[in-house]
Amino acid sequence: TLTGVTAAGTIAVTAEGGTVTTNLQQGLCKAWHLSSDAAVPTDSFNISGGTDNGTGDYSYAFSNNMGNVNYAPSGLCATDDRNAQFCRSRAADTYRIRHYGHDDAFADVINSGSIAGDLA
Repeated sequence: TLTGVTAAGTIAVTAEGGTVTTNLQQGLCKAWHLSSDAAVPTDSFNISGGTDNGTGDYSYAFSNNMGNVNYAPSGLCATDDRNAQFCRSRAADTYRIRHYGHDDAFADVINSGSIAGDLA
């Protein structure tokens, strides 16, 4: 149930159990991508492009900046080869990720990511 729009534009939504509300804006994914092993987005939202910085090292730029660096990136390697992904750095306009293969070496992989946090 939609409970109303505030002056700040936030929308409160009644939770499934009906006893609490949640802020819809805070709960939305602010950016996401599915990208090639060369950092080329094949599909995305609020991602203006990717940069291949070297083997397993990718940066993605936001179309609309985040409000600060206090956002939560998450992602996956979209392969079946026991790879691991981690966030290397965050800025308001971009974030950078790295990929390790199962042999502990950097690896180029198809990858995905999503961002939760506040837009500027």
